[in-house]
Amino acid sequence: MAKQKQNYPDFVYFVILLLHAHSVSARVLPLLQSCDKSIFRSSFHTIYDTSNYGVLQLNNGLAQTPQMGWNSWNFFACNINETVIKETADALISTGLADLGYVYVNIDDCWSTVTRNLKGQLVPDPKTFPSGIKALADYVHGKGLKLGIYSDAGAFTCQVRPGSLFHEVDDAKTFAYWGVDYLKYDNCYNLGIPPKKRYPPMRDALDGAGRTIFYSLCDWGVDDPALWAGKVGNSWRTTDDINDTWASMTTIADLNDKWASYAGPGGWNDPDTLEVGNGGMTYQEYRAHISIWALMKAPLLIGCDVRNLTTETFELLSNKEVIAVNQDPLGVQGRKVYVSGKDGCLQIWAGPLSGNRLVVALWNRCSKVATITATWEALGLESGTHVSIRDLWQHKEIAGNVGSSFSARVDVHDCQLYIFTPWTVAHSAL
Repeated sequence: MAKQKQNYPDFVYFVILLLHAHSVSARVLPLLQSCDKSIFRSSFHTIYDTSNYGVLQLNNGLAQTPQMGWNSWNFFACNINETVIKETADALISTGLADLGYVYVNIDDCWSTVTRNLKGQLVPDPKTFPSGIKALADYVHGKGLKLGIYSDAGAFTCQVRPGSLFHEVDDAKTFAYWGVDYLKYDNCYNLGIPPKKRYPPMRDALDGAGRTIFYSLCDWGVDDPALWAGKVGNSWRTTDDINDTWASMTTIADLNDKWASYAGPGGWNDPDTLEVGNGGMTYQEYRAHISIWALMKAPLLIGCDVRNLTTETFELLSNKEVIAVNQDPLGVQGRKVYVSGKDGCLQIWAGPLSGNRLVVALWNRCSKVATITATWEALGLESGTHVSIRDLWQHKEIAGNVGSSFSARVDVHDCQLYIFTPWTVAHSAL
């Protein structure tokens, strides 16, 4: 027999709607509500839309800013062992990268044996991780760092080790017992089960495992995770895997940009690990890579061998001002705001920062040196606003009291990164 529909008084519906609106607005509005309306146009909230952020956001206290650290896959792939992990932790400390925020040391695929033990548990490969993951976590924690592990929301990992599908509770308890701080959860051998059904069980298992563990969904953008993963994980891959080429990096940046309005404190769009330092791109292209990842509030996970950094690679990864853009507490993902030139290859990306500031990237994706002009209209600034401009790669203020527009010549495939501070704000602090 069908249930009889209940008819509630109108005021009950009003209360329900009011409570729902408050719960959403309480998480959404703080991202941009503090911006000075005298400085920014009415179009500002449209250009830097955050309206999709915060609905049912996962609340485990993590990811208030995008995660930073290192991941083994891009450089080492399956050639990993506990010595590599320990030496990487040591290098993050000795180079000073850890002090800049790179604190997660994340082991990717190939750390386990090809089968579970007789108790159905995951087992570290005794040839490559003879001391076990718990001892490795203790070592990493002893350095003041955090250890990440890898598994898969499928029957097997991508390299055909045991996956965690249908083993979520046991594996989460194992990870917690070992002292793991971060889980990257991949998408291979998924038996055709939709991501929306496979990823929440691990969230619940981690929540009940007795240890707070960062949950990084890696479903390659399948079923548009930005639309649903905010209530499941702390970050979600919006794209397929990156590779160390200009074409891959630019394509992935554009794909990630589509979902800018969904990111914010607690949950971030993830366009994959940095390729900076792996040799497939030029210095200018790598500078563009990390500039745009920082502006997009993407996770900054180093993907090269930090034990053997070149001077140029270290310079790119250790720029405190660029990192500060990524870690800005306002937590609004910057985005592409204007394009011109052939096939839109002259680009302006921008995003609001705390203190009524803007980060502005002039990105030349053309094959020739070009001048790029950012107008106040494109940036969402009021026409009468004047700004001081700081170049984050030159580490100096290059202009003061600038109004209406700003232009700069940008090298081929390079990206110049600036912070625009309203002139009145800049001088009120003096």
